[in-house]
Amino acid sequence: MKWGEITELHPSRFVLVEAIKASSNDHLRQLEDMAVIQDYDNPQEAWSGYKHFHKLHPARELYVFHTSRSDVEVVEEFFSGVRHHS
Repeated sequence: MKWGEITELHPSRFVLVEAIKASSNDHLRQLEDMAVIQDYDNPQEAWSGYKHFHKLHPARELYVFHTSRSDVEVVEEFFSGVRHHS
């Protein structure tokens, strides 16, 4: 599903989406096709849903967006640093 379709189906909502088709260009992730997993009233619920699904399916590319956004470009960030092992 394209972002425009998602915003029409879920106006003024937080949506948890999975990227079905995406590409990267200059550290920007373009989400071309997405599947809505769940929609939510508020960001706390949305992030709880994200954490739940990410834990179950860590390999899936999941995002939370508010449907008031005009686009869903995502800046790719690469983290480096010291990891704490307990």
